[in-house]
Amino acid sequence: MTEELILKNLDAYEIQQYQQNRYPCFFVDFIEEAIAGKSAKGYKNFTYNEWFFPAHFEDEPNVPGFVQIETLTQVFLMTFLTFPENKGKKTGFVSVKNANFKKKIIPGERMDIEATLASYRRGLAQGKATGYVKGEIACRIELVIAIPDIMKEFRPKSSKE
Repeated sequence: MTEELILKNLDAYEIQQYQQNRYPCFFVDFIEEAIAGKSAKGYKNFTYNEWFFPAHFEDEPNVPGFVQIETLTQVFLMTFLTFPENKGKKTGFVSVKNANFKKKIIPGERMDIEATLASYRRGLAQGKATGYVKGEIACRIELVIAIPDIMKEFRPKSSKE
């Protein structure tokens, strides 16, 4: 039986060793815990100086839905990019289902995120992520994410190859 890989207290620099996201599209501030192949917990502090707030309703700034989805996804990535063989690999969306936005997130709030991996096979990860603000569900999604380099290994070979 293999030993479970658990990572704790990863800062922004350490997170970026596992995933390809960079500023201005890197949103996770901290990963509290990542259990490879199972789950990840992290958070994002939304401050007023975020690049999207001035443009997203000047008179009533809030976090755009696409930023919420991307932030949830970046925590979800830590559920499978923490496998040593996946570290630093590029990923791509296959699908985002059942995105629900329950609460407006405004500058000064922190979103705590919990992600779980339901399955991972041949470079294809499926799971869920939920964002909480002050203990209440703010948003949640179901995801399918691919690691293209791994998926290529499992493509059927054509007769020309």
